[in-house]
Amino acid sequence: MKSNAMTAPSRWAQFLESDFLYYFRRDKVAMASFALLLVFAMSALLAPWLAPTNPYDLSSIDIMDSELPPSWMEDGDSRFLLGTDDQGRDIFSTILYGSRLSLTIGLLAVGLQLTLGVIIGLCAGYFGGRVDSFLMRVADVQLSFSTMMVAIIVSAIFRTALGSELFAQYAVVMLVVIIGVAEWPQYARTVRASVLAEKKKEYVEAARVMGFRSPRIMFRHILPNCLSPILVISTVQVANAIMSEAALSFLGLGLPVDQPSLGSLISIGFNYIFSGSWWITAFPGLVLVALVLVINLLGDWLRDVFNPKIYKG
Repeated sequence: MKSNAMTAPSRWAQFLESDFLYYFRRDKVAMASFALLLVFAMSALLAPWLAPTNPYDLSSIDIMDSELPPSWMEDGDSRFLLGTDDQGRDIFSTILYGSRLSLTIGLLAVGLQLTLGVIIGLCAGYFGGRVDSFLMRVADVQLSFSTMMVAIIVSAIFRTALGSELFAQYAVVMLVVIIGVAEWPQYARTVRASVLAEKKKEYVEAARVMGFRSPRIMFRHILPNCLSPILVISTVQVANAIMSEAALSFLGLGLPVDQPSLGSLISIGFNYIFSGSWWITAFPGLVLVALVLVINLLGDWLRDVFNPKIYKG
């Protein structure tokens, strides 16, 4: 006999019928921002196949091709769509590889921020008392300094302690640590506020009565109910991390010139912008602005979607 019982819909089917996707389809700005972000991400991921040249391969670079204008301008070369920089590297290729580096640093730095901030915020909110006071005072002290000031100080210390050559060798790791450590209080304070509201609810009391240990209650019961604000913060923080990397590279405290991130490309081109070679810094700058803009627009949309006062099912 055939069972008349209704089969439970799959997770994919539930997602297709969710309010989240419904509101996403209704918001043209969110759809356009997501599409552009997907283009940036895929272009960065496929940079070795999309880029006409490899900016890391010195044998493919000719110094005689330096500072060539975009191909549609007078004296432009059809081989270089967006022109070349002072070393003869193709600007289009360096932008693809630079976006890859910038996105990698941004995502890894946010991952470190999230890990530190979630753990500290959970402990502060759940245990309360002296633990909460101590952890939040540490966060307050760090928040009293600007993120860029902390990043500059820590970067300068690392560069002095390790030396320029060793710092350049591990520049990506150093930037991830610097930006990650500078921004964790944002997560910690948000998670703490959510935990303070959640830990008084019945399901937490039930978990305690059943004898579950504190780490299990925090990570398996309370944390899943705090994911909405964490997701919104993460989206915005990726944009902030990319901007922080660009600012540090522009100031000479980030990636070296032989590792083209968007920030280092802008820094290189800034030295030539008044000599007429505006394309060296203009095109990486436009890409950086567009990348940060679409991420921030998605973050704003997520914040509105998860705010029940704005969106109602």
